[in-house]
Amino acid sequence: MIREGSLSRGEIQLVVFNLHGEEFGVDIKQVKEVLKLTQVTHLPHTAEYIQGVINLRGDVIPVINLRKRFGIPDDEEDKTSSRIIIVEIEGDLVGLIVDSVSEVLRLSTEAVESPSSTVAGSKSEFLEGVG
Repeated sequence: MIREGSLSRGEIQLVVFNLHGEEFGVDIKQVKEVLKLTQVTHLPHTAEYIQGVINLRGDVIPVINLRKRFGIPDDEEDKTSSRIIIVEIEGDLVGLIVDSVSEVLRLSTEAVESPSSTVAGSKSEFLEGVG
């Protein structure tokens, strides 16, 4: 386990997750919890990528299917490695369904570059950098 105080000023920690064979990362400071994929209650009349909500110890958390949000076909494969990453965004908790979570990565901020339009593609509004 890496202690927060042990990070250099120019380093970040990312929770790395897989989505359709690609790796993405989310700042560990935003991640509150990682859960096994659980029953999600569907909500009618919501965007297609809103999978529904879960009850997390009495809190109702909206859950987003990142495959649908990024326009990636949803696999009907074995979902045993699928996870819900609970993140805090602007003070609210949101669940993100991903194919798997692989590691916590320590990365120099200098190694992170702005995404080019070819790299970003349809995900450009969600990408902060490429490393």
